[in-house]
Amino acid sequence: MDTTTTQPPGPEAGSTATDLRRGSLPQHFPAALLASSAAVVAGVLLAFSSFGFLLWGLLTAAAYVVIVVTASARVEGGRKAKDRLVTSLVYLCFLLAMLPLVSVLWTVLSNGIVRFDAYFLTVSMNGVLPSMDAGGVYHAIVGTLAITGMATLISVPIGVMTAVYLVEYAEGRMKRIIVFFVDVMTGIPSIVAGLFVVALWMILFGPGRTNGAAGAIALAVLMIPVVVRSSEEMLRLVPQDLREASYALGVPKWRTITKVVLPTSAAGLTTGIMLAIARVIGETAPLILTTGSSAVSINWNLFDGQMMNLPVFIYSQVRMGGAVNYERAWAAALTLILVVMLLFFLARMIGRLFAPKAR
Repeated sequence: MDTTTTQPPGPEAGSTATDLRRGSLPQHFPAALLASSAAVVAGVLLAFSSFGFLLWGLLTAAAYVVIVVTASARVEGGRKAKDRLVTSLVYLCFLLAMLPLVSVLWTVLSNGIVRFDAYFLTVSMNGVLPSMDAGGVYHAIVGTLAITGMATLISVPIGVMTAVYLVEYAEGRMKRIIVFFVDVMTGIPSIVAGLFVVALWMILFGPGRTNGAAGAIALAVLMIPVVVRSSEEMLRLVPQDLREASYALGVPKWRTITKVVLPTSAAGLTTGIMLAIARVIGETAPLILTTGSSAVSINWNLFDGQMMNLPVFIYSQVRMGGAVNYERAWAAALTLILVVMLLFFLARMIGRLFAPKAR
């Protein structure tokens, strides 16, 4: 009887185990290669007098991917080379996704910083002619915060409670109907929301009545479906085990929701609400129809008279034309971005405050 055992093929037989015996590229090789590729490509483009940031970035990325994959294939083997190729493509896609954002931020910052100062933030356009090199955006900041604040007070309770109903209570046909209409409302154009509120205001108060409250209601119509969908997804992420543990202790359902489900998802709910605010804070069309576009003085009363806001202010300045008005429009755009960033920062702080503490 032959008791000879068959030995597994060794590395010399062409097994993939040879990859385990290969070397590896130095740890800082990718960074050094990227820097050298950028320098070489920049030198070549400058030599041909055709330097452009977009062309430079694309050629640098192409040269880096080709060289790093080739070097990895020769030193580390095919599997590691494929890994480096996919990793490079992922980073490249990330940079391409960030490129429009960085471009917009840089354009707004470079054009808006010319007029952006304390004077611009603390005065209004009351008594300022369009051609005068004066005036500021304080009245528009007040209007934006007041209108967006009222819209948030309207939409957040409705949206969160609707999401709680969909996740915790709704079943069958009623749930499908609500989800369908929420999805439909998510895609409503902003101008339609503005026309809806204008028609509602004409029925209730007569024609020609524009004020900040009408604009807040128009923004709330746009915010509610966003809050519902984002809050619904956050509530579904709460583990069912937490609910069952609360029920096992004899806690009623409403108290489980208020003491377990909502605190657990507080951070996600806050993020969803901020996304909804960011969705509407820059809307222009519904606010032109509902709040008016000619207010130049500070108005704190949402229910009395026209109320200027940052998006409409930017639109009105661009429409009038002229170098001074364009400068005011860019500075107002920079102010709007900073307001959104400040609101996101405050929302993060509030989310951390109400989030359940780790034991």
